[in-house]
Amino acid sequence: MNGRPIKGMGIQLSFQLLIAIITAVLVITALSMSRGIREAPKLIEKETKKSSLSSCNFYSGKWVFDNQSIPLYNGTKCSFMDDGMACEKYGRKNLDYLYWKWQPNDCDLPRFNATAMLEKLRNRRVVYVGDSLNRNQWVSMVCILESQIPNRLKYVHYNGSLVTFKAIEYNATIDFYWAPLLVESNCDDPSYHRVDERIVRVNSIEKHARIWKDADVLVFNSYLWWRLNLKVLWGSFDSANAKYEHLGMLPTYELGLQTWADWLETHVNRTKTKVFFVSLSPTHSRGEDWGKANGQNCYDEAEPNSNAAYWGSDSDSEMMKLVEVAIQKLNEKSGLKVDLLNITQLSEYRKDGHSSIYRKHWDPLTKEQLSNPSSYADCIHWCLPGVPDVWNNFLYAYLLYL
Repeated sequence: MNGRPIKGMGIQLSFQLLIAIITAVLVITALSMSRGIREAPKLIEKETKKSSLSSCNFYSGKWVFDNQSIPLYNGTKCSFMDDGMACEKYGRKNLDYLYWKWQPNDCDLPRFNATAMLEKLRNRRVVYVGDSLNRNQWVSMVCILESQIPNRLKYVHYNGSLVTFKAIEYNATIDFYWAPLLVESNCDDPSYHRVDERIVRVNSIEKHARIWKDADVLVFNSYLWWRLNLKVLWGSFDSANAKYEHLGMLPTYELGLQTWADWLETHVNRTKTKVFFVSLSPTHSRGEDWGKANGQNCYDEAEPNSNAAYWGSDSDSEMMKLVEVAIQKLNEKSGLKVDLLNITQLSEYRKDGHSSIYRKHWDPLTKEQLSNPSSYADCIHWCLPGVPDVWNNFLYAYLLYL
């Protein structure tokens, strides 16, 4: 044969190659179609859930006891738990508060899936901005997410008013930034903010806003710190010509909200950033509101209030209306959508969910306090796991389905 090719071999090889290519294409197409068939129900399910949730009022419903479902995380195992919220760690024995599920009247909330949330937040930054109630919600979110992340792939970094949680594998950042009045004040130090006279610069926000301006998700709250008689400062803290004025709670709050709204209107990238405002978190410091004796409070409460019309005397509906008006104006004036997480009414029912006496006490307790536990019960902040997990469940639903 002298090494010469057999006649027709080239044609035969070309034909075999063509058959192989056609076979590969058919296999790939079949696999793709199979994958599409498998994924189609998931897509349909997600669209159906999206449609159901978009017409649902999350905030109208009731608390249902559900001790069959496991809480989203174990509070005693959360690496970044705050000792002011670690009720089980600090001796709370009745753990029924862990098993109350919020059930909206006309839909079911999707159960929070930490892995799905982390994937949604891949390469993104979330910033919770506000006071210690917003930190309560931030700790809840961090505990939910970190429960699904190996130790070597997560950390928390503290830098003054800014606390950063990092999920390394996802390049996801969840921050908390201490700004209890949103605008500048003499209460802005995260450790030393207990001042005798609170002063607020209602027209100054840039000092804080520069920290959160690049966020992909912004979660604001601000309520309790406005409840005292604030003094308004016109000018800077260092100015010799600064003027001080008492305007009253509601006008002062309205001015602060306007400054906040003006900043959002000018600086928020509408194609990138989602903005949320969490409504006021109710306190349960007046037991007489739900039929207890005067001077009693949330101490020793073991179950939610079953009165659907209950509204605590410390919850100011006029302040809530100011927030709603500010959000509505943003939407109508500049087309900026801000979603209100209206957690107030559903949280009003949870007189049993506060840290109460089951927390770290930063100052030594006196003999008088020890003899009367309700005198040092924290009826502002919430046990974790607990009520703030539901607030984050709303956030989860908005980000993944709405």
